[in-house]
Amino acid sequence: MLRVFAPMLLIAWISSSVLSAAQPDRLVFAVDDANAKRVVLVSGDEEYRTEETMPMLAKLLSKKHGFHCTVLFSLSADGSYIDPNNSQGVRGWDSLADADLMIIGTRFRTPSEEDAKYITDFLNAGKPVIGIRTSTHAFNGRGSFGDSISYGKFGLLVLGEQWVNHHGQHKREGARSVVVAENEKHPILNSVGEIFALSDVYGVTHLTDADSILLRAAVTQTLDPESPNVDGPKNDPMQPLAWLHPYVSDSGKKGNSFCTTAGASVDFLDADLRRLIVNAAFHLTGRDVPAKADVEFVDPFHPSFYGFIKEKSYFADRNMQPSDFDLGKPTEYPDPPGSPQWNAEAAKMQ
Repeated sequence: MLRVFAPMLLIAWISSSVLSAAQPDRLVFAVDDANAKRVVLVSGDEEYRTEETMPMLAKLLSKKHGFHCTVLFSLSADGSYIDPNNSQGVRGWDSLADADLMIIGTRFRTPSEEDAKYITDFLNAGKPVIGIRTSTHAFNGRGSFGDSISYGKFGLLVLGEQWVNHHGQHKREGARSVVVAENEKHPILNSVGEIFALSDVYGVTHLTDADSILLRAAVTQTLDPESPNVDGPKNDPMQPLAWLHPYVSDSGKKGNSFCTTAGASVDFLDADLRRLIVNAAFHLTGRDVPAKADVEFVDPFHPSFYGFIKEKSYFADRNMQPSDFDLGKPTEYPDPPGSPQWNAEAAKMQ
């Protein structure tokens, strides 16, 4: 289904305190603060449109909350356009060398040995990680981050979970968050209301007593935000939706991560999901979490629905560039062929 949005006049602007720099392989949103926490946001998945999500989150974190942000993309083999289907295409891993936080949403990526060293060094320093959606299976292949964290075990060992299954029916059932009572006062949940995600609930089966589950998710009957929860065993118990996980790096250094299996680009129409990620960024970098973080979009955000795009020429023909997501530029792309009907305005109102 293609969605048509009302015509609008976009006034391009760049904040005096946030300077953007679109490079051939990345976006940088620098802030006028030498002590700003540095965040690297890594896109690169075939299905959930992180190439749309990560620039939007970077704009929020930099312009509204003072984080220095770098966005990485999966590029084509020749580096000439954004190609989410290229599993070896993520460029710019060197940005992790001076990062304080990594936000990752990749799916089955296979970094080179040289690039893997930047990830290994980041983890060996015990630095924090935020993972969304397919980050539970962020990497694939025979490589490793040191001797003890293989590509395939990154999700399990660093985030607390790996790929298990689709617990909800894919593209048919949504997810509604439910706060875990014992953690309702956690600062990451500051002013986070009920989240509705258009992506289905993942199965989560490997968390332990060392993990802190902040949210669980009820499977809903449809993709309508007003849809009731599914009756029966599918919601008993409800699967974890967001949690904190303590990890141990290959060097033995301890670090912390936060993960949510929500995270399709369309899920981020929900302000409470955006606030959840912003709050986690504050918390994991040692900053006080705002009572109610400002998460209004910096630029118009009309994401496309999730789904695999297997047409070989699709991304070459689209010719997306990192600069297409710079400050002052909206995100507005058509849904992939075969997308179900969904209500963008209803999702945005949650």
